[in-house]
Amino acid sequence: MLANADLHIHSHFSMATSASMLPENLLETFHKKGIQIVGSGDALHKDWQNTWRPYLENDFGIIVVPTAEVEDQKRVHHLILAEDFAQFDSLRDLLKHRSRGIDSNGRPHVNLMGSEIAEDVHEIGGLLGPAHAFTPWTAMFAYYDHVMDCYGTEPIDFLELGLSADSSYGAGIPDLYNVPFLSNSDAHSPQPEKCGREFNRLKLKSLTVKDVFDCICEGAIEMNVGFFPEEGKYNRTACIRCFTQYSLVDAIRHGWRCPVDGGILKKGVYDRARELSIGESHPRPPYLHIIPLGQIIQTVETASSPYTKKCRNIYESFITSFGNEIEVLINTPVSEIQSLHPKVADAIDALRNGKVTLNPGGGGRYGTFSY
Repeated sequence: MLANADLHIHSHFSMATSASMLPENLLETFHKKGIQIVGSGDALHKDWQNTWRPYLENDFGIIVVPTAEVEDQKRVHHLILAEDFAQFDSLRDLLKHRSRGIDSNGRPHVNLMGSEIAEDVHEIGGLLGPAHAFTPWTAMFAYYDHVMDCYGTEPIDFLELGLSADSSYGAGIPDLYNVPFLSNSDAHSPQPEKCGREFNRLKLKSLTVKDVFDCICEGAIEMNVGFFPEEGKYNRTACIRCFTQYSLVDAIRHGWRCPVDGGILKKGVYDRARELSIGESHPRPPYLHIIPLGQIIQTVETASSPYTKKCRNIYESFITSFGNEIEVLINTPVSEIQSLHPKVADAIDALRNGKVTLNPGGGGRYGTFSY
């Protein structure tokens, strides 16, 4: 069977997250999105574990996979998966002597190298890989040119692409030839524009945590789904103050300082991936580019936000009519969408046929699209 999985989210115990990041809100949103498997997020946090426990069996039939993200001593972020919360209890015992915030912060800093964290994760039977691996902040390729530079002899079990990259960005990097790619939302808010904005379609024997875990181990990723890379906040090299974009050559010539306002220039994921792609491009599962339905509605209605009352009412009418957001974006005939909202139908038709115009993001500002 095929199932959609978003394996990287956070709780309200993590910094810069919504107070509404609660299981009941998350499950409702993921049901509307059409996601059948969700990562718990922040599974090292005892209170968050206890918050999830009443919802592990839920009315939506959504499978909850224990997951967490940690930051190592070099500021690199790592995504961790396990089959049950007890494994995270064991991992907490291994890490707590090197992490003062492990009991209070949903995404704790751990004063260990990536290789040491990976060794501890594998010791408790978990899986680990670099989170949003190409992002110019807190990511493996922000600091290292090779996987072994970060993890030593410990293998990685997957690599998370991040919002500013798709599979093509890693396909020509020799270190990654045998590493499965994951695409996840890294959601900090339970809004449908954040949850499930990227996901993985997995080929499972049955809808259980064990089968999801085995699927990741075996690299049985049927399809990755997510943003056009240009939509991401860090796709292009740009100033982190004024967001003016630069070619890599010009950024180097300016000494990585913006000549407009003196702000720091951050190397974009596009340029970083090209630097690392020194091998032949290896085949990958299909990557389907989507734009969240709420953003499409906002654009066609020229609204200030997808959260306006009008936009939300339109969104809910689509869910009522067609079941879930993914069904609308990928499968529902355009003629049926047309009968509900012609402008949205035209936008989705353009999206499916690759006829959208992308204005790349960079420096911390999301890209935009038109059609």
